[in-house]
Amino acid sequence: MMLAEANWKSIYRLGAVAALLAVVFAVLEILITFVPGGERVAPELLTVPRWFARLQANPLLELRNLGLINIFLTMFGVLLAFALFAAHRTVNPGWAGLALVIAAIGGAVFFATNRSFAMLALSNRYATATDDAQRAALVAAGEAMLAVGESHTPGTFLAFALSLLASLLMAWVMLRGGVFSRASAYVGMLGFGFLLVFEILSVFVPALFDIAMIFAMIGGIASIVWYFMVARRLFQLA
Repeated sequence: MMLAEANWKSIYRLGAVAALLAVVFAVLEILITFVPGGERVAPELLTVPRWFARLQANPLLELRNLGLINIFLTMFGVLLAFALFAAHRTVNPGWAGLALVIAAIGGAVFFATNRSFAMLALSNRYATATDDAQRAALVAAGEAMLAVGESHTPGTFLAFALSLLASLLMAWVMLRGGVFSRASAYVGMLGFGFLLVFEILSVFVPALFDIAMIFAMIGGIASIVWYFMVARRLFQLA
């Protein structure tokens, strides 16, 4: 029995570390927007040849624009969801388990649809293509990639929406479970709720992209605060 509890405490520590790493990557994502070329561009304004040119000019920055940082955030989010499920396994295992399953599905969908490195490979081939037919074929392949994996488009909506819904559900579980403070739960619901609104607006109402970014800013700051609060409590539980 003591060994089992020790194992769960290790999961709490893992979740706390994942939350803190999520903060690091989320802050990095925000800081990059202030770097020249790091600002978000509405997806419909970027054609495939422009993506290829940008990837050749600054591959690391453009990989970020194609979801590189989100790969890490998604991974940390699934680990954190598992730790939060562990913390609620005796008080609300049903809903906490459902949140974990949704988070895992959202992560799997995201990993399966992310096309950042594939776009870089196509960009390298486009840069060395010797005739128009090759370039046309590579542009067509790039369009197919972006249709599936370009951030904040219908192709990636399901992955992001599932992950955000899982986080919202887990925040609701925290509100009812009594393991975490009610303040933590409310901050999580605010942050992930605003990020979900951002995702809906940016995908389905691109004309309101600038307004959507306001929701992203508020949601992003709230989610960072939530990660800190959750990490602190998980360390206490461990």
